[in-house]
Amino acid sequence: MRITSLDVRDVRFPTSLSLDGSDAMHRSPDYSCAYVTLGTDSAEGLTGCGLTFTNGRGTEIVVAAVRAFEHLVVGRELAEITTEMRRFWRSLTSEDQLRWLGPEKGIIHLATGVIVNAVWDLWAKSEGKPVWRLLTDLEPAQIVDAIDFRYIEDALAPEEALELLAAKRAGRGERIAELERLGGYPAYTTSAGWLGYSEDKIVALAHEALASGFTHVKMKVGADLESDARRAALIRTTVGPDATLMMDANQYWGVDGAIAAMRVLAEFDPWWIEEPTSPDDVLGHARIRREISPIRVATGEHVQNRVIFKQLLQAQAIDFCQIDACRLGGVNEVLAVILMAAKFGIPVCPHAGGVGLCEYVQHLAIFDYVAVSGTLENRIVEWVDHLHEHFLHPAVVLGGRYVMPTAPGYSIEMPPDSLSRFEFPDGAVWRAAARDGQPAGAT
Repeated sequence: MRITSLDVRDVRFPTSLSLDGSDAMHRSPDYSCAYVTLGTDSAEGLTGCGLTFTNGRGTEIVVAAVRAFEHLVVGRELAEITTEMRRFWRSLTSEDQLRWLGPEKGIIHLATGVIVNAVWDLWAKSEGKPVWRLLTDLEPAQIVDAIDFRYIEDALAPEEALELLAAKRAGRGERIAELERLGGYPAYTTSAGWLGYSEDKIVALAHEALASGFTHVKMKVGADLESDARRAALIRTTVGPDATLMMDANQYWGVDGAIAAMRVLAEFDPWWIEEPTSPDDVLGHARIRREISPIRVATGEHVQNRVIFKQLLQAQAIDFCQIDACRLGGVNEVLAVILMAAKFGIPVCPHAGGVGLCEYVQHLAIFDYVAVSGTLENRIVEWVDHLHEHFLHPAVVLGGRYVMPTAPGYSIEMPPDSLSRFEFPDGAVWRAAARDGQPAGAT
Protein backbone atom coordinates (compact mmCIF):
# COMPACT_ATOMS: atom_id res chain seq x y z
CA MET A 1 0.00 0.00 0.00
CA ARG A 2 1.46 3.31 -1.10
CA ILE A 3 0.64 6.74 0.34
CA THR A 4 -0.45 8.75 -2.69
CA SER A 5 -1.55 12.07 -1.22
CA LEU A 6 -1.46 14.30 1.85
CA ASP A 7 -4.38 16.68 2.35
CA VAL A 8 -4.37 19.15 5.25
CA ARG A 9 -7.23 21.43 6.31
CA ASP A 10 -7.72 24.26 8.81
CA VAL A 11 -10.79 23.31 10.89
CA ARG A 12 -12.10 25.61 13.63
CA PHE A 13 -15.04 25.46 16.02
CA PRO A 14 -16.41 28.73 17.54
CA THR A 15 -16.21 27.60 21.18
CA SER A 16 -15.42 31.17 22.26
CA LEU A 17 -19.13 31.96 21.94
CA SER A 18 -19.92 29.69 24.91
CA LEU A 19 -16.50 30.07 26.62
CA ASP A 20 -15.98 26.31 26.54
CA GLY A 21 -12.29 25.76 27.13
CA SER A 22 -11.69 29.13 28.81
CA ASP A 23 -8.88 29.36 31.34
CA ALA A 24 -6.55 31.95 32.85
CA MET A 25 -4.34 32.13 29.75
CA HIS A 26 -6.93 31.46 27.05
CA ARG A 27 -9.95 33.66 27.70
CA SER A 28 -11.86 33.09 24.44
CA PRO A 29 -10.53 29.99 22.67
CA ASP A 30 -11.84 28.62 19.40
CA TYR A 31 -10.99 24.93 19.63
CA SER A 32 -9.45 24.05 16.29
CA CYS A 33 -7.12 21.67 14.51
CA ALA A 34 -4.92 21.11 11.50
CA TYR A 35 -6.50 17.97 10.04
CA VAL A 36 -4.57 15.59 7.78
CA THR A 37 -5.80 12.84 5.47
CA LEU A 38 -3.31 10.46 3.90
CA GLY A 39 -4.68 8.95 0.70
CA THR A 40 -3.52 5.53 -0.50
CA ASP A 41 -3.71 3.28 -3.54
CA SER A 42 -5.33 0.46 -1.53
CA ALA A 43 -8.24 -1.35 -3.17
CA GLU A 44 -10.30 -0.63 -0.04
CA GLY A 45 -9.66 3.09 -0.29
CA LEU A 46 -8.03 3.20 3.16
CA THR A 47 -7.01 6.60 4.46
CA GLY A 48 -4.93 7.64 7.44
CA CYS A 49 -6.32 10.52 9.49
CA GLY A 50 -4.65 12.73 12.07
CA LEU A 51 -5.02 16.11 13.67
CA THR A 52 -3.12 18.43 15.93
CA PHE A 53 -5.09 20.54 18.37
CA THR A 54 -4.87 24.33 18.09
CA ASN A 55 -6.75 27.27 19.59
CA GLY A 56 -8.00 29.28 16.61
CA ARG A 57 -5.82 31.95 15.06
CA GLY A 58 -2.52 30.54 13.82
CA THR A 59 -3.87 27.20 12.69
CA GLU A 60 -3.05 28.26 9.15
CA ILE A 61 0.64 28.33 10.14
CA VAL A 62 0.50 24.71 11.28
CA VAL A 63 -1.21 23.81 8.00
CA ALA A 64 1.68 25.39 6.10
CA ALA A 65 4.20 23.45 8.23
CA VAL A 66 2.42 20.17 7.48
CA ARG A 67 2.62 20.89 3.75
CA ALA A 68 6.37 21.42 4.10
CA PHE A 69 6.69 17.74 5.10
CA GLU A 70 4.67 16.40 2.17
CA HIS A 71 7.71 15.34 0.16
CA LEU A 72 8.81 13.02 2.99
CA VAL A 73 5.50 11.14 3.10
CA VAL A 74 3.80 10.96 -0.29
CA GLY A 75 5.05 8.10 -2.42
CA ARG A 76 6.17 5.98 0.56
CA GLU A 77 5.02 2.41 1.05
CA LEU A 78 3.20 1.90 4.35
CA ALA A 79 5.09 -1.33 5.00
CA GLU A 80 8.38 0.48 4.43
CA ILE A 81 7.41 3.02 7.10
CA THR A 82 6.00 0.62 9.69
CA THR A 83 9.01 -1.69 9.60
CA GLU A 84 11.30 1.31 10.17
CA MET A 85 9.20 3.57 12.39
CA ARG A 86 12.17 5.10 14.16
CA ARG A 87 13.81 5.92 10.82
CA PHE A 88 10.55 7.45 9.54
CA TRP A 89 10.11 9.56 12.68
CA ARG A 90 13.68 10.81 12.50
CA SER A 91 13.30 11.61 8.79
CA LEU A 92 10.70 14.19 9.85
CA THR A 93 12.42 15.57 12.94
CA SER A 94 15.83 15.70 11.26
CA GLU A 95 14.93 17.11 7.85
CA ASP A 96 17.91 19.42 7.53
CA GLN A 97 16.15 22.62 6.44
CA LEU A 98 12.96 22.26 8.49
CA ARG A 99 14.97 21.30 11.58
CA TRP A 100 16.27 24.86 11.72
CA LEU A 101 12.70 25.95 12.55
CA GLY A 102 12.54 23.55 15.53
CA PRO A 103 14.23 21.38 16.38
CA GLU A 104 11.53 19.08 17.83
CA LYS A 105 9.47 21.90 19.24
CA GLY A 106 6.86 24.45 18.26
CA ILE A 107 4.85 24.43 15.07
CA ILE A 108 7.25 22.13 13.24
CA HIS A 109 6.81 19.52 15.98
CA LEU A 110 3.01 19.90 15.86
CA ALA A 111 3.23 19.19 12.13
CA THR A 112 5.39 16.15 12.83
CA GLY A 113 2.86 14.86 15.34
CA VAL A 114 -0.16 15.14 13.06
CA ILE A 115 1.60 13.26 10.23
CA VAL A 116 2.97 10.55 12.53
CA ASN A 117 -0.44 10.06 14.13
CA ALA A 118 -2.05 9.78 10.69
CA VAL A 119 0.41 7.03 9.80
CA TRP A 120 -0.45 5.10 12.97
CA ASP A 121 -4.14 5.53 12.15
CA LEU A 122 -3.53 4.11 8.67
CA TRP A 123 -1.42 1.24 10.04
CA ALA A 124 -4.09 0.30 12.58
CA LYS A 125 -6.83 0.43 9.94
CA SER A 126 -4.79 -1.79 7.63
CA GLU A 127 -4.54 -4.31 10.48
CA GLY A 128 -8.24 -4.00 11.36
CA LYS A 129 -7.42 -2.94 14.94
CA PRO A 130 -7.85 0.10 17.16
CA VAL A 131 -4.48 1.74 17.85
CA TRP A 132 -4.42 0.55 21.46
CA ARG A 133 -4.79 -3.06 20.28
CA LEU A 134 -2.15 -2.61 17.57
CA LEU A 135 0.27 -1.28 20.20
CA THR A 136 -0.43 -3.99 22.77
CA ASP A 137 -0.08 -6.70 20.11
CA LEU A 138 3.36 -5.47 18.99
CA GLU A 139 6.36 -7.30 20.33
CA PRO A 140 8.45 -5.36 22.88
CA ALA A 141 11.27 -5.09 20.35
CA GLN A 142 8.90 -3.50 17.82
CA ILE A 143 7.87 -0.85 20.35
CA VAL A 144 11.50 -0.11 21.20
CA ASP A 145 12.40 0.07 17.52
CA ALA A 146 9.75 2.79 17.03
CA ILE A 147 11.38 5.10 19.60
CA ASP A 148 14.13 7.62 18.96
CA PHE A 149 16.36 7.36 22.05
CA ARG A 150 18.59 10.22 20.94
CA TYR A 151 18.94 12.71 23.83
CA ILE A 152 17.27 10.44 26.42
CA GLU A 153 19.59 7.42 26.70
CA ASP A 154 21.07 8.87 29.90
CA ALA A 155 17.61 8.44 31.46
CA LEU A 156 16.30 5.40 29.57
CA ALA A 157 18.42 3.08 27.45
CA PRO A 158 16.79 0.89 24.79
CA GLU A 159 17.71 -2.20 26.83
CA GLU A 160 15.87 -0.81 29.86
CA ALA A 161 12.80 -0.03 27.76
CA LEU A 162 12.85 -3.58 26.43
CA GLU A 163 13.05 -4.96 29.97
CA LEU A 164 10.10 -2.82 31.11
CA LEU A 165 7.95 -4.05 28.23
CA ALA A 166 9.04 -7.68 28.56
CA ALA A 167 8.21 -7.66 32.27
CA LYS A 168 4.58 -6.86 31.49
CA ARG A 169 4.26 -9.14 28.45
CA ALA A 170 2.49 -11.79 30.50
CA GLY A 171 -0.94 -10.82 31.78
CA ARG A 172 -1.90 -8.51 28.92
CA GLY A 173 -5.08 -10.46 28.22
CA GLU A 174 -6.09 -10.40 31.87
CA ARG A 175 -5.60 -6.64 32.07
CA ILE A 176 -7.66 -6.06 28.94
CA ALA A 177 -10.39 -8.25 30.44
CA GLU A 178 -10.19 -6.26 33.68
CA LEU A 179 -10.77 -2.98 31.85
CA GLU A 180 -13.73 -4.51 30.07
CA ARG A 181 -15.12 -5.80 33.37
CA LEU A 182 -14.73 -2.38 34.99
CA GLY A 183 -16.44 -0.65 32.08
CA GLY A 184 -13.30 1.04 30.76
CA TYR A 185 -10.46 3.33 31.81
CA PRO A 186 -11.04 5.82 34.71
CA ALA A 187 -11.84 9.40 33.68
CA TYR A 188 -12.15 12.80 35.35
CA THR A 189 -14.11 15.77 34.07
CA THR A 190 -13.00 19.34 33.40
CA SER A 191 -16.34 20.34 31.92
CA ALA A 192 -17.58 21.77 35.23
CA GLY A 193 -14.69 24.12 35.85
CA TRP A 194 -14.00 26.38 32.87
CA LEU A 195 -12.95 29.82 34.04
CA GLY A 196 -15.49 31.73 31.97
CA TYR A 197 -18.52 29.88 33.36
CA SER A 198 -20.87 31.54 35.83
CA GLU A 199 -20.92 30.23 39.38
CA ASP A 200 -24.46 28.91 38.94
CA LYS A 201 -23.37 26.98 35.86
CA ILE A 202 -20.35 25.57 37.70
CA VAL A 203 -22.53 24.25 40.53
CA ALA A 204 -25.04 22.75 38.10
CA LEU A 205 -22.31 21.04 36.10
CA ALA A 206 -20.62 19.72 39.26
CA HIS A 207 -23.94 18.13 40.30
CA GLU A 208 -24.24 16.69 36.80
CA ALA A 209 -20.72 15.26 36.99
CA LEU A 210 -21.48 13.42 40.22
CA ALA A 211 -24.74 12.08 38.80
CA SER A 212 -22.81 10.82 35.75
CA GLY A 213 -20.48 8.74 37.89
CA PHE A 214 -17.41 11.00 38.08
CA THR A 215 -15.45 10.97 41.34
CA HIS A 216 -12.78 13.42 40.12
CA VAL A 217 -13.49 17.02 39.01
CA LYS A 218 -11.00 19.62 37.79
CA MET A 219 -11.36 23.40 37.90
CA LYS A 220 -9.39 26.22 36.30
CA VAL A 221 -7.56 28.71 38.51
CA GLY A 222 -5.06 31.53 38.13
CA ALA A 223 -6.75 34.72 37.02
CA ASP A 224 -7.87 36.00 40.42
CA LEU A 225 -7.12 34.28 43.72
CA GLU A 226 -10.22 35.56 45.51
CA SER A 227 -12.43 34.30 42.68
CA ASP A 228 -10.51 31.01 42.58
CA ALA A 229 -11.13 30.45 46.28
CA ARG A 230 -14.82 31.30 45.98
CA ARG A 231 -15.30 28.91 43.06
CA ALA A 232 -13.26 26.19 44.77
CA ALA A 233 -15.48 26.48 47.86
CA LEU A 234 -18.59 26.14 45.67
CA ILE A 235 -17.26 23.04 43.92
CA ARG A 236 -15.98 21.44 47.11
CA THR A 237 -19.32 22.03 48.83
CA THR A 238 -21.15 20.59 45.83
CA VAL A 239 -19.06 17.45 45.33
CA GLY A 240 -18.45 16.82 49.02
CA PRO A 241 -15.31 15.91 50.97
CA ASP A 242 -14.89 12.44 49.46
CA ALA A 243 -14.68 13.53 45.82
CA THR A 244 -11.29 14.41 44.33
CA LEU A 245 -10.76 18.02 43.27
CA MET A 246 -7.94 19.00 40.92
CA MET A 247 -6.81 22.49 39.87
CA ASP A 248 -5.23 23.76 36.67
CA ALA A 249 -3.45 27.13 36.36
CA ASN A 250 -2.57 26.76 32.66
CA GLN A 251 0.93 28.26 33.24
CA TYR A 252 -0.45 31.53 34.66
CA TRP A 253 1.81 31.98 37.68
CA GLY A 254 5.49 32.49 38.26
CA VAL A 255 7.15 30.17 40.75
CA ASP A 256 6.63 32.37 43.82
CA GLY A 257 3.06 33.17 42.76
CA ALA A 258 2.23 29.48 42.35
CA ILE A 259 3.53 28.64 45.81
CA ALA A 260 1.65 31.55 47.42
CA ALA A 261 -1.60 30.78 45.60
CA MET A 262 -1.57 27.07 46.39
CA ARG A 263 -0.97 27.76 50.08
CA VAL A 264 -4.28 29.65 50.02
CA LEU A 265 -6.12 27.10 47.87
CA ALA A 266 -4.83 24.19 49.98
CA GLU A 267 -7.90 24.78 52.17
CA PHE A 268 -9.99 23.02 49.53
CA ASP A 269 -7.86 19.87 49.51
CA PRO A 270 -6.78 19.78 45.86
CA TRP A 271 -5.21 16.51 44.72
CA TRP A 272 -2.98 18.26 42.20
CA ILE A 273 -2.15 21.61 40.68
CA GLU A 274 -1.65 21.34 36.93
CA GLU A 275 0.73 23.56 34.97
CA PRO A 276 1.46 25.89 37.90
CA THR A 277 4.10 27.77 35.89
CA SER A 278 5.94 27.78 32.54
CA PRO A 279 6.13 24.25 31.13
CA ASP A 280 9.81 24.84 30.31
CA ASP A 281 10.75 25.68 33.91
CA VAL A 282 11.96 22.32 35.20
CA LEU A 283 13.62 23.66 38.33
CA GLY A 284 10.66 25.92 39.04
CA HIS A 285 8.35 22.91 39.00
CA ALA A 286 10.72 21.08 41.33
CA ARG A 287 10.68 23.94 43.83
CA ILE A 288 6.90 24.30 43.66
CA ARG A 289 6.53 20.56 44.27
CA ARG A 290 8.76 20.70 47.33
CA GLU A 291 7.07 23.72 48.87
CA ILE A 292 3.38 22.89 48.37
CA SER A 293 3.50 19.22 49.38
CA PRO A 294 1.28 17.25 49.99
CA ILE A 295 -0.50 18.88 47.05
CA ARG A 296 0.88 17.16 43.96
CA VAL A 297 2.16 18.72 40.73
CA ALA A 298 1.00 17.64 37.27
CA THR A 299 2.48 18.91 34.01
CA GLY A 300 2.86 17.88 30.39
CA GLU A 301 0.14 19.45 28.24
CA HIS A 302 2.60 21.99 26.79
CA VAL A 303 5.84 20.09 27.30
CA GLN A 304 7.44 20.27 23.90
CA ASN A 305 9.34 16.99 23.64
CA ARG A 306 10.72 13.92 25.41
CA VAL A 307 13.84 15.85 26.51
CA ILE A 308 11.91 18.21 28.79
CA PHE A 309 9.94 15.26 30.16
CA LYS A 310 13.26 13.55 30.85
CA GLN A 311 14.42 16.54 32.88
CA LEU A 312 11.14 16.85 34.79
CA LEU A 313 11.45 13.21 35.79
CA GLN A 314 15.15 13.39 36.64
CA ALA A 315 14.64 16.52 38.74
CA GLN A 316 11.73 14.98 40.66
CA ALA A 317 9.66 17.96 39.53
CA ILE A 318 6.29 16.27 38.89
CA ASP A 319 3.99 13.76 40.56
CA PHE A 320 1.92 13.13 37.43
CA CYS A 321 3.13 12.94 33.83
CA GLN A 322 0.56 14.43 31.46
CA ILE A 323 1.39 13.29 27.97
CA ASP A 324 -0.32 15.15 25.13
CA ALA A 325 -1.06 13.22 21.93
CA CYS A 326 -0.46 16.28 19.71
CA ARG A 327 2.15 18.43 21.45
CA LEU A 328 4.64 15.56 21.34
CA GLY A 329 5.72 14.23 17.95
CA GLY A 330 3.01 11.61 17.65
CA VAL A 331 2.77 8.06 18.97
CA ASN A 332 6.50 7.34 18.67
CA GLU A 333 7.53 10.07 21.08
CA VAL A 334 4.62 9.37 23.43
CA LEU A 335 5.90 5.81 23.77
CA ALA A 336 9.27 7.17 24.89
CA VAL A 337 7.69 9.33 27.58
CA ILE A 338 5.39 6.57 28.86
CA LEU A 339 8.39 4.27 29.29
CA MET A 340 10.51 6.95 30.98
CA ALA A 341 7.66 7.67 33.41
CA ALA A 342 7.43 3.95 34.19
CA LYS A 343 11.13 3.78 34.97
CA PHE A 344 10.86 6.77 37.34
CA GLY A 345 7.66 5.49 38.95
CA ILE A 346 5.50 8.45 37.92
CA PRO A 347 1.86 7.81 36.90
CA VAL A 348 0.84 8.84 33.38
CA CYS A 349 -2.42 10.82 33.33
CA PRO A 350 -2.91 12.06 29.75
CA HIS A 351 -4.12 15.54 28.95
CA ALA A 352 -7.26 15.67 26.82
CA GLY A 353 -10.25 17.91 26.24
CA GLY A 354 -9.31 19.75 23.06
CA VAL A 355 -10.54 18.73 19.61
CA GLY A 356 -9.87 15.01 19.24
CA LEU A 357 -7.64 14.70 22.30
CA CYS A 358 -10.07 12.47 24.20
CA GLU A 359 -10.34 10.32 21.08
CA TYR A 360 -6.56 10.00 20.91
CA VAL A 361 -5.48 9.53 24.50
CA GLN A 362 -7.88 6.74 25.41
CA HIS A 363 -5.69 4.50 23.22
CA LEU A 364 -2.48 5.67 24.88
CA ALA A 365 -3.81 5.20 28.42
CA ILE A 366 -5.02 1.68 27.67
CA PHE A 367 -1.63 0.79 26.18
CA ASP A 368 0.14 2.17 29.26
CA TYR A 369 -1.96 0.01 31.61
CA VAL A 370 -1.92 -3.16 29.53
CA ALA A 371 1.70 -3.15 28.31
CA VAL A 372 3.75 -0.87 30.56
CA SER A 373 2.50 0.05 34.04
CA GLY A 374 0.15 -2.84 34.79
CA THR A 375 -1.70 -0.73 37.36
CA LEU A 376 -4.56 1.77 37.52
CA GLU A 377 -3.41 3.27 40.82
CA ASN A 378 -3.35 7.09 40.62
CA ARG A 379 -4.08 6.90 36.89
CA ILE A 380 -6.93 8.79 35.31
CA VAL A 381 -7.64 10.47 31.96
CA GLU A 382 -9.18 13.88 31.36
CA TRP A 383 -12.64 14.08 29.77
CA VAL A 384 -14.38 17.11 28.31
CA ASP A 385 -17.81 16.53 26.84
CA HIS A 386 -17.90 18.64 23.72
CA LEU A 387 -17.18 18.35 19.97
CA HIS A 388 -17.26 14.54 20.00
CA GLU A 389 -20.14 14.61 17.52
CA HIS A 390 -17.60 15.61 14.86
CA PHE A 391 -15.90 12.20 14.85
CA LEU A 392 -16.99 9.01 13.13
CA HIS A 393 -15.98 6.93 16.16
CA PRO A 394 -16.10 9.34 19.10
CA ALA A 395 -14.74 8.61 22.53
CA VAL A 396 -17.48 7.54 24.93
CA VAL A 397 -17.46 7.92 28.72
CA LEU A 398 -20.06 6.09 30.80
CA GLY A 399 -20.15 5.96 34.57
CA GLY A 400 -16.92 7.96 34.78
CA ARG A 401 -14.95 5.59 32.53
CA TYR A 402 -13.75 5.64 28.94
CA VAL A 403 -15.43 2.80 27.07
CA MET A 404 -12.73 0.87 25.23
CA PRO A 405 -12.72 1.76 21.52
CA THR A 406 -13.27 -1.10 19.07
CA ALA A 407 -13.23 0.53 15.61
CA PRO A 408 -9.98 0.17 13.63
CA GLY A 409 -7.73 3.24 13.72
CA TYR A 410 -7.00 6.08 16.11
CA SER A 411 -10.67 7.22 16.55
CA ILE A 412 -9.78 10.54 14.93
CA GLU A 413 -11.52 10.46 11.54
CA MET A 414 -14.03 13.26 10.96
CA PRO A 415 -17.08 13.01 8.67
CA PRO A 416 -16.98 15.10 5.48
CA ASP A 417 -19.85 17.31 6.66
CA SER A 418 -17.96 18.50 9.75
CA LEU A 419 -14.84 19.18 7.73
CA SER A 420 -16.66 21.18 5.09
CA ARG A 421 -18.87 23.16 7.51
CA PHE A 422 -16.10 24.17 9.90
CA GLU A 423 -13.13 24.57 7.56
CA PHE A 424 -11.71 28.05 7.95
CA PRO A 425 -12.37 30.52 6.42
CA ASP A 426 -14.65 29.21 3.68
CA GLY A 427 -16.81 26.65 5.53
CA ALA A 428 -20.49 27.44 5.93
CA VAL A 429 -20.19 28.21 9.66
CA TRP A 430 -17.40 30.75 9.13
CA ARG A 431 -18.97 32.32 6.07
CA ALA A 432 -22.11 32.89 8.15
CA ALA A 433 -20.03 34.29 11.01
CA ALA A 434 -18.34 36.79 8.68
CA ARG A 435 -21.69 37.80 7.23
CA ASP A 436 -23.32 38.23 10.63
CA GLY A 437 -20.42 40.07 12.26
CA GLN A 438 -19.16 37.34 14.62
CA PRO A 439 -17.32 38.59 17.75
CA ALA A 440 -13.58 38.99 17.22
CA GLY A 441 -12.77 36.22 19.68
CA ALA A 442 -14.46 33.71 17.44
CA THR A 443 -12.74 34.54 14.16
